[in-house]
Amino acid sequence: MDFRTTFRPLTVQPEQIEQKSFQIIDDEIGEHSFAEQQYAIVQRVIHASADFELGKSLLFHPRAIEAGISAIRAGKKVVADVQMVQVGINKARLEKYGGSVHVYISDDDVMKEAKRLNTTRAIVAMRKAVKEADGGIFAIGNAPTALLELIRLVKEGEARPGLIIGLPVGFVSAAESKEELAKLDIPFITNIGRKGGSTVTVAALNALSILAERG
Repeated sequence: MDFRTTFRPLTVQPEQIEQKSFQIIDDEIGEHSFAEQQYAIVQRVIHASADFELGKSLLFHPRAIEAGISAIRAGKKVVADVQMVQVGINKARLEKYGGSVHVYISDDDVMKEAKRLNTTRAIVAMRKAVKEADGGIFAIGNAPTALLELIRLVKEGEARPGLIIGLPVGFVSAAESKEELAKLDIPFITNIGRKGGSTVTVAALNALSILAERG
């Protein structure tokens, strides 16, 4: 059996692949109402997911971009809900400003407290994170319970995040958690519906750090 193929990639140069991908996105996205900096994030999210519906469903608080850039340039902590988000974030761009990425879900004290309270580690991790990352960026791409707990803490005055990137994926509470986030009058980036995930959360944050770097 012959497994050879006549297909050849258009290019194998990473920068050219990215540029071509962005050109395809620009050509195919159609009409949209995103501002220039918002679109830079939408573009990266679509690039990471190949999902135009997801990209077009993004919602931005009016101060989201400004707040995110300010937090990055001030070296504020970034809190990820899971390791998958932490791993994907471009740490070098954050470290230029003194920033760092933290995830608490696997900490021993978090696991013990979650077991004691019979609740999720994601919830307990947010309770710990807000005490250590005042004014930071919270990047939640996996756990709706983490986002809902963070929203509760904000409403009760126990959390003061600089920006919440809330893009959890799933069928249980994912869409609802994002609806609740969109009601808050603090900087956020979220989307409508069940779609989301660690990959697109990383894409949104990395796009923000590129904007921060550009000045």
